[in-house]
Amino acid sequence: MNIHQISKPLALRWVLGVCFVLAAWVPRGGAAVSLEKLPEPGLQPQALTSPDGTVHLIYLKGDPKAADVVYRRKTAGQTSWGAPLRVNSQAGSAIAVGTIRGAQLAVGRQGAVHVAWNGSSSALPKPVNGGTPMLYARLQNGGSSFSEQRNLMTASHELDGGGAVAADSDGRVFVIWHASPAGISGETNRAVYLALSKDDGSTFAPERRISPEGSGACGCCGLTAKASTGGDVFVLFRTARSPLQRDMSLLVSSDHGAHFTEALSHPWSINACPMSSANLSDATPGVWAAWETAGQIHFAHFSNLERQTPTNSAGPKRAAKHPRIAANSRGETLVVWTEGTGWQRGGDLGWQVLDSKGQSTAEKGRLPGIPAWHFATVFTKLNGDFVILH
Repeated sequence: MNIHQISKPLALRWVLGVCFVLAAWVPRGGAAVSLEKLPEPGLQPQALTSPDGTVHLIYLKGDPKAADVVYRRKTAGQTSWGAPLRVNSQAGSAIAVGTIRGAQLAVGRQGAVHVAWNGSSSALPKPVNGGTPMLYARLQNGGSSFSEQRNLMTASHELDGGGAVAADSDGRVFVIWHASPAGISGETNRAVYLALSKDDGSTFAPERRISPEGSGACGCCGLTAKASTGGDVFVLFRTARSPLQRDMSLLVSSDHGAHFTEALSHPWSINACPMSSANLSDATPGVWAAWETAGQIHFAHFSNLERQTPTNSAGPKRAAKHPRIAANSRGETLVVWTEGTGWQRGGDLGWQVLDSKGQSTAEKGRLPGIPAWHFATVFTKLNGDFVILH
């Protein structure tokens, strides 16, 4: 592992997933973990809990090649989800095929809800340089509908792996994706781009490159982004420095997205696109990160307080992918992932609770029968308990 110096000191706590067995989960004094199904059949959910306890949820519904993005919410104290709202203004303009191109959710200033997603082959409007669009919409009209979907690609082209959205409490919205520069192709020439809004998503500046020269980007891998409560912006993506070198890289901005520095490079040599995704979640302080390397799930905590040496342990026996992570107010953390999934193939869910020091606890489990193109999401209740939604 290479950790590069950045403008604000960051800490890295790295806990590798331990070997998991099929077992019933019984709470032992920590946060309770419950499993819930989506309110209707759907794929690739993402859920976030606002400070007031409102849980925001998106998922994909319909044809995986031409899906719709559905939004629901549940306020604190409610036992059922609110009525569904379709996010995309053009029917069938999202995509679930490949598992890493689905919609992403962020909650910004005064609870504003922002959604970004990779467009399907029929999605409009098209980028000026052709290909599929990077689309965005925000909740409006008092929470009763979403704005008309917009394409944010103005110069980049060849959108492939999944994009991301993040938002902060000052009205900034960060929509991030990887693509090729105009007139150039090839994974080693790809770059990570940011379209930044400073007015809660009303307008966006043209996209600009934020990844270092020579990093490339793994074409069909997803990326993730988070604006932390401390004001930092984090972007986690898989590079393509060469056809064989596909490291996981963490970009960090300490000036609200004006400049980014590579803070982590976790190597992986593989002569193929692993079609991996990753996740970032709020922590106190900093963020938790989760990603896949060589069939193992890796967890890392970044903060501005200390730096720790990464430690490793054994991972799941089956190939693990698509981790999702969340922390509660007591510092406990839950990470959930898929095992044995692949192209047009379902598998199992596995999960593990970490204590407030980031160490694996005895609280873990597995759920079989996850369909193709699917993964789970995790969110916290106000009392600190965790919910795995699948």
